Amino acid sequence: MLFTSYCFIGFLIVLFLLYYKIPGKYQWGLLLIASYLFYAVAGAQFLIYIGVTTFSTWYAGLRIEKVKQQYTGYRKLHKAEMTKEEKKSHKQEEKKKQRIWLLLCLFFNFGILAVVKYTNFAISNINYFLNLAGRGPLNFLSLALPMGISFYTFQSMGYLIDVYRGTCEPERNLGKFALFVSFFPQLIQGPISRFADLSKTLWIPHAFDKKQVIFGIERILWGFFKKLVIADRIVAGVNTIIRDPDQYQGVYVLVGMLFYACELYADFTGGIDITIGVAQVLGIKIKENFELPYFSKSIKEYWRRWHITMGTWFTDYIFYPISVSMPMLRLSKCSRAKFGEAVGKRVPVYCATILVWFTTGIWHGASWNFIVWGLMNCLVIMVSQEMEPFYRWFHSKFSVKDRWLFRAFQVGRTILLMSALRMFDCYRDVPLTFRMFGNMLTGRNYSVLFQGGLMNIGLTAADYMVLSIGVVTMLVVSLVQRRGSVREALYAKSPAVQLGVVYLLLFSVLIFGAYGIGYDASQFIYNQF
Repeated sequence: MLFTSYCFIGFLIVLFLLYYKIPGKYQWGLLLIASYLFYAVAGAQFLIYIGVTTFSTWYAGLRIEKVKQQYTGYRKLHKAEMTKEEKKSHKQEEKKKQRIWLLLCLFFNFGILAVVKYTNFAISNINYFLNLAGRGPLNFLSLALPMGISFYTFQSMGYLIDVYRGTCEPERNLGKFALFVSFFPQLIQGPISRFADLSKTLWIPHAFDKKQVIFGIERILWGFFKKLVIADRIVAGVNTIIRDPDQYQGVYVLVGMLFYACELYADFTGGIDITIGVAQVLGIKIKENFELPYFSKSIKEYWRRWHITMGTWFTDYIFYPISVSMPMLRLSKCSRAKFGEAVGKRVPVYCATILVWFTTGIWHGASWNFIVWGLMNCLVIMVSQEMEPFYRWFHSKFSVKDRWLFRAFQVGRTILLMSALRMFDCYRDVPLTFRMFGNMLTGRNYSVLFQGGLMNIGLTAADYMVLSIGVVTMLVVSLVQRRGSVREALYAKSPAVQLGVVYLLLFSVLIFGAYGIGYDASQFIYNQF
């Protein structure tokens, strides 16, 4: 069920009317039914996948808690009898049994994800070597990829790790936990919510709150505007360029690169706006997933602002555990002894960073272009970190850090770097991506920009006019957002002004949105994850 479909809008209206009519204690149950209905539309068979993940994670969480209670109870009962060493050994035994349940559940659910998402990728790589050896290829498997499986798997496993660490209590109500896993606005493209955050407002009764409902509707309309007016319109130009690399070279590659960066931002943030807006209409708070990433002054800062919940998930559950693990500490100690302090202290950090970015890449897609994209991000970040002494020296010699022109240069540099890295996502072929990047730098056909060349990529003059207004509007709103909440500022205005802005957004989407007879609204880019 597409967010931008009439079916989804009708679904929301019916849910909204029922939600505030029934007693508050039944609202979470209605949301659970609605979430499973929403998921069933994508494929009723996929309910098995999300159901298995939900039950196995819920059960493992309870078993981990039961082990804790049994061992804690024993230590309290025999506190006076146990020596310090016995208590330590007892706690280690407790942790070992908890770890068994954790690892069983992690391997099981990540195993499901790996099978359905990466089996054919593995087969394609095996076939490459079989072909070199003159052997026949293995057959690919017909495996359907359940909608949002990466998102709900990561969210569920994050919950289980938190239970194991003792940072959150396990949920004993299976129905409520099922809602946490399947809450429908998040299923398409996240955010990856933490149990401690989402559970605060997910199950409690919600009375109708006029302000929050208005804010939610405004956020939904803003998401529709970015998706339909900008992303789904500019995609025609992007597809024309990337699908015919032999014809569209030089400056066309640059145009395609920048257009794709704009499309991706409008598409992804537009979908997140709809997600957060729908939840807000229902009185449920979801964490922000973007913080104006294109105003970042470095790649590292960019990734703190882009897809925030994914970044914090990888940091908390992969980077930190690996960087402080015993094998890494031993490797660091060995490196210090052989190569010195400077190298030794970097080894665990950089090893964990490389693994995180490899995982980030393959999480985005089962193909080598995403893996290379992730590792290239890693390379840029590590090079930037190694150059920090030079940056400090430069800023000590030249007082440009706080000047607006230098900040603008930093922002522009970040946008160009991230857009260039996204070419791996765009062209989907690693050698072709490197070739087109070189072609962009060496091509000398810049005159086509002034000779009507941009009218030959599937976009009309009217399209460019709408896109220009849409992008400028998005930029202005982002600039205003840096000073405070746009919706709060709007809410302080008269009802006539508020209504006027809502109607303007609505009619902009209806009139200028990229749809109509024969048009099939493009799926959100992150649906594939």
